[in-house]
Amino acid sequence: MAPFFRNYLILCKPRVVLLMLLTAWAGMYLAATSPISLELWVNATLGIALMSGSSATLNHIIDWRIDAMMERTKRRPLATGKISLRGAWLFATVQGIVGFGILYYGVNHLTALLTFLAAIGYAGVYSLYLKRATSQNIVIGGLAGAMPPLLGWTAVSGQLDPEGWLLVLIIFSWTPAHFWALCLHRYQDYKQAAIPMLPITHGIPFTKLNIVLYSLLTVACSLLPYAIGMSGYLYLVSALILDIGLMGYALKLQFAVEDHQIALKTFHYSLIYLTGLFLMILLDHHLLIT
Repeated sequence: MAPFFRNYLILCKPRVVLLMLLTAWAGMYLAATSPISLELWVNATLGIALMSGSSATLNHIIDWRIDAMMERTKRRPLATGKISLRGAWLFATVQGIVGFGILYYGVNHLTALLTFLAAIGYAGVYSLYLKRATSQNIVIGGLAGAMPPLLGWTAVSGQLDPEGWLLVLIIFSWTPAHFWALCLHRYQDYKQAAIPMLPITHGIPFTKLNIVLYSLLTVACSLLPYAIGMSGYLYLVSALILDIGLMGYALKLQFAVEDHQIALKTFHYSLIYLTGLFLMILLDHHLLIT
């Protein structure tokens, strides 16, 4: 891929968007009572991806000065000057308008509105305000990033159902421990940038404890789809196995003396955890309806 296109792709945070799409697909298929048309699937996928990419690009724009100070982010296109702020603004605007139009005219009005609100929540409320205002930034702002399964759900059903919100709850409860593990690994970066993340404001031991507590909450939420009959035994067994791993890493981090590397491993496992959970709920649902 040419560097020009690769730099713009980086602005979209493609790996994050792919995980968001996986959770959106789970919402779509769990909401479906009949086969989903190819047109609806393509429109929902493309619209959500474009608006998520737009929101991610706006996050890059808002954080470019902070990104330039942090080891993890200093090579991003805006931080290095490979892309101008004007170019990034234009890219975000085009993605947002096209994505909203696809959802509004090709899916339904409700999904378009919810996706727009989620994008505003992430790029505006979280990136512009919460990230710099409170150590609970990722807890409050995590709702925006947890919305994709509900977007998939409404794309198919056209309505807000409790089951769709349950899928949101799983990601919402998962997000803080996932991100705090990264913050522990990159503690010096966040301290240098003066961002009030939990390890900076309340200390490392307190953050470790909260990772354990939020991991327990995530485990409880992960079992709810089986408890209410949304999924079967395949999902239950898979969730329990993934939950054991999640708690294992959280507890290992809690009692680790040298927590730098185990924090990174905890962060990476949390990505595997969420991916596995939503893959298995999709597979479980497919096997139950075929």
